[in-house]
Amino acid sequence: MCWSVPGKIINIKGKTAEVEVSGIVKNISLDLLKEASRGDYVLVHAGYAIQKVDEADAKFTIEFFNNKGKNV
Repeated sequence: MCWSVPGKIINIKGKTAEVEVSGIVKNISLDLLKEASRGDYVLVHAGYAIQKVDEADAKFTIEFFNNKGKNV
């Protein structure tokens, strides 16, 4: 099974983005997306942004993981 996690793009340089995932900033590739902008939420898997996601959905997933699935 593979997991992807939502992260927020905080900076873009070419086809590389700095993405914040649960307080950790990582550099990831944007090669799999047609377009992405600063402030977008994306699903991150194996160092790649694999798709853009709605902010509300991203925040729900982040909260779910932070609470280990409790109280959701």
